[in-house]
Amino acid sequence: MRINLQVIFFVIIAFASIVDGQERKTLSKVLDDDNSKFTNVGNIGLTVTNFGTYGHGFSLWPEQPSCQYPLNSGIEHLFDGGLWIGAFLSNDASGSGRQGPFVTTGAVDASSIANRGGGFEFTNSPGSKVIERSSLTDSRFFSPQSISHQDFLMEFTDTNTKFNNGEVIVDHKPLGVVIRQESYVWNYPFADFFVIMNYWIKNVSNKYIDSVYIGLWTDAVVRNTNVTSPRTGGSFFNKGGNGYNDSLFIAYEFDATGDVGFTDSYIGIQYLGADKTNDTVWFTSWQFRNTDDPNFFAPQNDIERYRKLQGYFGGNNRLNNGINPSILRAPSNRSVLISAGSFKTIPPGDSINITFAIFAAKKSGSEPASQDTEEQKANLYSNAGWALRAYLGEDKNGNGILDPGEDLDGDGIITRYILPSPPISPVVKVIPENRKVTIYWDKRAEDSIDPISNEKDFEGYRIYRTNAGFDLTESQDVLSSLKLIAEFDSLNSIGFNTGFSAIELTEPVFFEEDSIAYYYKFEINDLLNGWQYVYSVTAYDTGDEANNLESLESSKLAAAKRILPGTPPTRSKDVEVGVYPNPYYGNAYWDGNSERLRKIYFYNLPDECEIYIYTLSGDIVKKILHNSASNGSDLRWFQTFADGKQQFAGGEHAWDLVSERDQAIATGLYLFTVKDLKTNNIKTGKFLVIK
Repeated sequence: MRINLQVIFFVIIAFASIVDGQERKTLSKVLDDDNSKFTNVGNIGLTVTNFGTYGHGFSLWPEQPSCQYPLNSGIEHLFDGGLWIGAFLSNDASGSGRQGPFVTTGAVDASSIANRGGGFEFTNSPGSKVIERSSLTDSRFFSPQSISHQDFLMEFTDTNTKFNNGEVIVDHKPLGVVIRQESYVWNYPFADFFVIMNYWIKNVSNKYIDSVYIGLWTDAVVRNTNVTSPRTGGSFFNKGGNGYNDSLFIAYEFDATGDVGFTDSYIGIQYLGADKTNDTVWFTSWQFRNTDDPNFFAPQNDIERYRKLQGYFGGNNRLNNGINPSILRAPSNRSVLISAGSFKTIPPGDSINITFAIFAAKKSGSEPASQDTEEQKANLYSNAGWALRAYLGEDKNGNGILDPGEDLDGDGIITRYILPSPPISPVVKVIPENRKVTIYWDKRAEDSIDPISNEKDFEGYRIYRTNAGFDLTESQDVLSSLKLIAEFDSLNSIGFNTGFSAIELTEPVFFEEDSIAYYYKFEINDLLNGWQYVYSVTAYDTGDEANNLESLESSKLAAAKRILPGTPPTRSKDVEVGVYPNPYYGNAYWDGNSERLRKIYFYNLPDECEIYIYTLSGDIVKKILHNSASNGSDLRWFQTFADGKQQFAGGEHAWDLVSERDQAIATGLYLFTVKDLKTNNIKTGKFLVIK
């Protein structure tokens, strides 16, 4: 592959300011490169870029996750990170004319170049973007070439020494490599917590690249941004405890003293494997921009970075050899580096494929969240095991060869990223009504074929719902808040044998502008109007005893719908409009903890109407336009506690008790009118606010 030397990059400006005695880290991006993509198919939201980094340094917070888990919870797990490649350059395979070491970095933490944007040394072609594709047939990114439910593809290089504006990339000595990166994500419940980071590194120079180390540097930070904003400065970043597992090759971080109780999770960076033999896997860690501590200093040049890639903390000290791992568990502002090497050589034109995973896990057990015990790491290890299983694919025992019975597709080579598959998720439609919802779904899951057994193994459906008020918890973990409320399975020798007669329609139902045929219906009554619920329908299979697989279930999140029951639209003159709660006392149960997180509802509204709120003296307090697309969902309450896709019944409108002048209204009696914009009929009402 020939690389145009005019390939350009953007300029990243990283700067530090002193806030509350701590250094605050921010990251901003300009020009033409792409950091707009983030994983959102599973339950982890990781920003990936086409310039060798991941995360966004909270420059896009809160609109875009940096590394959020669970997705939409506000619990973030990293500031930023990037690919590191370190090696020597030689004229030939014997090592003549050897120079180096040189280290190309996607991102760094070094005080000497902090104000010049240094360390961001990968560039890409003008106009290049992150390409998305998906193996999900109903995705607009569907592609038969997809590996996972959400692939991101990108390419970048280290061959340039200047940005497109002519500015020199600080201290950058190219190795002469082009990197093709792919990331993979699935929505399966047993695999929705990791992102596979797959790199092909090709030598496009006329030099031999030898003694190669490749790693991921990560500035992790596990905090709940709904509790503590990243804008609070350095005190946001200095709460992390770290560790390393040398059997699963996991570097990890957890919240040691910050938002404990609202985070309770780990981030792990895991080495999965490479297509060339290497000596071993290394781990090291250092204090943010430290230049004093000999063991935790931030490397300032390529020689020091190469030593870090070799696993040295300082001098000849490595983990468990001069460095006690217990010191890493203490809260601090550290970054971690996990690396593999050395790979002997990459000749001109040759390449190496190396793969990592970035994943998250909830702590298990009942011990204090600030600790880091083996019991608490049970989910960390389990989740790492699933990431490794995804990577190994057909190579079930990880020995690098196809043993008898492993070549599932018969092509004679190891096919990776083959996961056991539950039935595909049903297409679900939920209709909100007055104190009620009706759930419909299709039967596509019943034709699912498992890729391991190659058999149809559908067994049944499960229906889940959250309880009213789940959304007001600080962690907002939708997945764990979903509770099983009903289950229906096939008439066979497995399970409860309920059959589907109680939910199956005699004829499929179709909805306007929707081509899906819905074969099943389930009603839930006695709900609370105005409260937000999440509903989901999953399909599960029979399991596979021959391959030692338990029953697998489709993603709860893939089919999840946020619903607010309420009155449907009406133009009937006999139906009164109203407000609830009425009277409104201080804070309703569903309110958040600030003035902007309050709301009341107008109900029994026409589908298109004009609402005016007045004081008793006739002054206009607020004018509201209501229709099916505008129902108050733009209020800060929904921005904080919903996902922008919540469904309303259509005859209600939420208001945050803030006037046209952007002021919270006072205690008092208020009047309102509702004008039907289609009939001009006007109805009136009143409500009382007591603060």
